[in-house]
Amino acid sequence: MSYPPPPNPNGPYGAQQPPSGPPPVQSFGQPAQPGGYPPQTQGQPPYGQYGQPQYLQQPPSASTNGMAIASLVLGILWMWWLGSILALIFGYTAKKQIAQSGGLQQGGGLATAGIVLGWIGVATLCFFLLLGLAA
Repeated sequence: MSYPPPPNPNGPYGAQQPPSGPPPVQSFGQPAQPGGYPPQTQGQPPYGQYGQPQYLQQPPSASTNGMAIASLVLGILWMWWLGSILALIFGYTAKKQIAQSGGLQQGGGLATAGIVLGWIGVATLCFFLLLGLAA
């Protein structure tokens, strides 16, 4: 019985191994790096490797201005027209605070809605006062 010969310790090609990887690349007159890979630029990971993960820092979340919420609620409720006057005061104060916050507060639309409802309430009060004086 005959056994196959043992494997060659220098590989199947003997003492000379075929070159591994892609052939050497020269780009724009630069010599190729050892191993046949193109030169690396600063900050780029080598081929086949990943760089450091990039984590994006989220800006702080903007909160809703409490005066804007109060303005809208008082504009809706009216409370015998006292709520309308307070809706105007809170609405204009909220708009000023939101503008000065530099984007850290939201609620400009709520404040505007409270202001509009406040003016509607004041106009309704004036209408009823005029109607009462005319009678």
